[in-house]
Amino acid sequence: MIASATVTKTSRNSDAMLATLHRSRTRGGAAYVDSGRGEPLLLIHGVGMRLEAWTPQIAALARDHRVIAVDMPGHGESDLLPRGSQLSDFVDWFATAMDDLGLEAVNVAGHSMGALISGGLAATHPDRIRRVALLNGVYRRSREARAAVEQRAAAMRNCDFDREAPLGRWFSADEVDGEAYRLTRSWLMHNDPEGYTTAYAAFAAGDTVYADAWPQIKVPALFLTGGDDPNSTPLMSRQMAQAAANGRCLVIDAHRHMVNLTAPEQVNRAMQEWLEEVPA
Repeated sequence: MIASATVTKTSRNSDAMLATLHRSRTRGGAAYVDSGRGEPLLLIHGVGMRLEAWTPQIAALARDHRVIAVDMPGHGESDLLPRGSQLSDFVDWFATAMDDLGLEAVNVAGHSMGALISGGLAATHPDRIRRVALLNGVYRRSREARAAVEQRAAAMRNCDFDREAPLGRWFSADEVDGEAYRLTRSWLMHNDPEGYTTAYAAFAAGDTVYADAWPQIKVPALFLTGGDDPNSTPLMSRQMAQAAANGRCLVIDAHRHMVNLTAPEQVNRAMQEWLEEVPA
């Protein structure tokens, strides 16, 4: 277990955070941290990140919930999935991690690629998901956006890595001197290239895999993004909220892709309200 005070302190320094957060592992090879008590909340980060990306949310939400943050396969300290794994394979991997952790029913929140996985869990395991939240999720990309993300995935497969490039999409120019930027850059630089490539390929092809399922997903669903996010756009979040049976959209103005780090108080407040919604 990690105390909220520890999480808050380590969020100030990426090197200290990497050394301080103690992970456990499931028998299936998922690395995770487990904090707090109460109704469980499963947190899934995005491509190129690691579970530390949820530090502000762990600190705030573990006061009233059991919060389990998991390293995506091939990220942090979690085992790799095979090359060519698709979004459905990542969803199945997380369902197995839930089994290994003894989690019968959870709230699940994901960021970016983690949002696609969270939506997939809600679509394929509806009896095990009490609430679902998608932060900076993608949904039915335009032809131009799809071509761009597929081009990046192909470059990675050819070992053409530009680990700095996402930062230009994820942060505005006035955020480059901030702590959120520094932390995110550090995580990108330390990532396993094979795990990154496999996950990014699944992310590139994943925006339509579970897109038709939202009308059948009855649980409270939060769709949150930054008003200036160029890829996980406000329009996407609004469309998913409209498609979902019990959806709600929140756009945080003047923020981009890493909104949970750049606007943590607003995100934490929105997630707390979502966790207080009564499931149907």
